[in-house]
Amino acid sequence: MKFCIVGAGFSGAVIARHLAKQGHTVTLAEERSHIGGNCHTSRDPDTHVMLHHYGPHIFHTAHQHVWEYVQKFATFQPYINRVKAISGGRVYSLPINLFTINQFFGKTLRPEEAQEFLKEKSDASIKNPQNFEEQALSMIGPELYQAFFRGYTLKQWGVDPTSLPASILKRLPVRFNYDDNYFNHPYQGIPKEGYTALIENILDHPNIHLHLNTEFEALTAAETYDHVFYTGPIDRYFKYCHGRLGYRTLDFERFDADGDYQGTAVMNYCDEDVPYTRISEHKHFAPWEAAHLKKTTCFREYSRLATPEDAPYYPIRLTTEMSRLERYLNQAETTEGVSFLGRLGTYRYLDMDRTIAEALSACAVIDQKLAQSSPIPSFFTDPHSA
Repeated sequence: MKFCIVGAGFSGAVIARHLAKQGHTVTLAEERSHIGGNCHTSRDPDTHVMLHHYGPHIFHTAHQHVWEYVQKFATFQPYINRVKAISGGRVYSLPINLFTINQFFGKTLRPEEAQEFLKEKSDASIKNPQNFEEQALSMIGPELYQAFFRGYTLKQWGVDPTSLPASILKRLPVRFNYDDNYFNHPYQGIPKEGYTALIENILDHPNIHLHLNTEFEALTAAETYDHVFYTGPIDRYFKYCHGRLGYRTLDFERFDADGDYQGTAVMNYCDEDVPYTRISEHKHFAPWEAAHLKKTTCFREYSRLATPEDAPYYPIRLTTEMSRLERYLNQAETTEGVSFLGRLGTYRYLDMDRTIAEALSACAVIDQKLAQSSPIPSFFTDPHSA
């Protein structure tokens, strides 16, 4: 059978590899000049730093089968993401942990004492938080919220935190020990040769025909396929007939320096009067080689509303976006011959591991439907959920 896959990120690559191994012919269309989507990495010719071109990506997962899958195609080096933050002219450790609490309030609290201390700080009157701000006030109180979350959130999302769902903050841990590992997952690391090399290895199969700098509209107009797997923006597929879905995008301001600029991979800037959200120093994402690099490359990161010409990063998913999304989802479910998946195809925020997990699950469904000569579904997971 002949399949067309749109988008050469993790979703498209995993599906393409599976179908190719099953003996099918796969045409993979990618409109950018490179594979990997927003995970694209490459070695800088001047500084020799491995650059994460669309912002830092740290692989972390609780799914053993996902961890085993990616290790088939790349050597992963251990990496723990330890984020620092500047607030009010001082450097702190994130996520909020016992060291952050003691440093910020000038205390020497033990774990039980810190829990009771934050309980007293939190707003007990908020029983069912309805937005980001209420969730923060009910969890950590006004001081830590103002110091670490309000200004940063305003810059990152461009709206008042009272307009954002409480679920965003629920993903961020508060720890009453000195663990500053940003993630809780048991499997964490970064591919030694970068994410683009990893995806190149996934796509290394004679049945996969990759077309870079190619818009899917051109391919599907010229060829007939048994099925299309679409990982691009769902509103684009339907020619924006219900209007454009909103995204935040990022601008990066690069600067190089000698030696070590900030001593860590990520430094968040929480104060609202600092226009950028963070500075990432990319050689620290590869500590196994950082000591041998004489120069360093950093990026200041600015968030803003995406225009039609921008790369979409974060789906906004506010109330107006969700009502528009529902119309697209309903239309997709009645459109034959195409399946939508991935971050853009389902308009959801997805980490890399979840993207791969969903693609692997989709492969099992595809095999089942092909064996039964049944239609392949429009979605392999519930796109209505965040």
